[in-house]
Amino acid sequence: MSGTIAIVTGASRGLGAALARSLAGSVRQLITVSRNSDPETQQLAEASGCQHVHYGHDLSDVQHIEAAALGIFAQLDQTADQYLLINNAGSLGPVAQYDTLDDAHAISSTFNLNVTSAMLLTTALLRATRALGADVRVVNISSGAGRSPTAGWGVYCATKAALDMYTRVARLEAPQARLVSLAPGVIDTSMQATIRSGNTDDFPDLARFNTMNETGVLRSPQAVAENIIRYINSEHFASKELDDIRQYSQ
Repeated sequence: MSGTIAIVTGASRGLGAALARSLAGSVRQLITVSRNSDPETQQLAEASGCQHVHYGHDLSDVQHIEAAALGIFAQLDQTADQYLLINNAGSLGPVAQYDTLDDAHAISSTFNLNVTSAMLLTTALLRATRALGADVRVVNISSGAGRSPTAGWGVYCATKAALDMYTRVARLEAPQARLVSLAPGVIDTSMQATIRSGNTDDFPDLARFNTMNETGVLRSPQAVAENIIRYINSEHFASKELDDIRQYSQ
């Protein structure tokens, strides 16, 4: 057997769902991880003959991260030509400036979801595939917020900066695989709605995000997902440690 086995986290909505739906028609096996399943992904997989396996886990919880890694990689099919992991799961986390940023549980949960889940799943994939001689690709969905500070986003910026640096380290440690930390740009998702529901005391840049919504700057999850898939299959993939999909927009 051959083909691609793809794993997508945070696959129940937004960019993650769009990525899973796009992959369902082209890969041999699609593994999704999120608290809830996406019926449309399942329907597309069935229609195309793709085997779809969903793991219902909350990746903000370390025990769920470990259970997901164990469940996926204890029974990973080792006959594929290519293994693709897209660590997309993430959240904005608490929006607050230093004088009110004091919810330790919220901070910890956001780091688990945005960073720890990506680290542990990447470790599990690299360990499971290192002797197979297969094409192994990892996409960590990052953000421009990890590369430029934004007041009120101390947690989100810190998690994405951590994800960027982890990707750089993993590339050094695992030269047999190809890894990239990829910023997807601004997308019309529930995260953007959450941003716009905030206040200027916590998030002084609120007006700019309202303007982006009003002027149609936000791209659809499907358009961004299709661009990411093209990038993954292109000669440009992982040519840089840190990249931005907007550099390859069509």
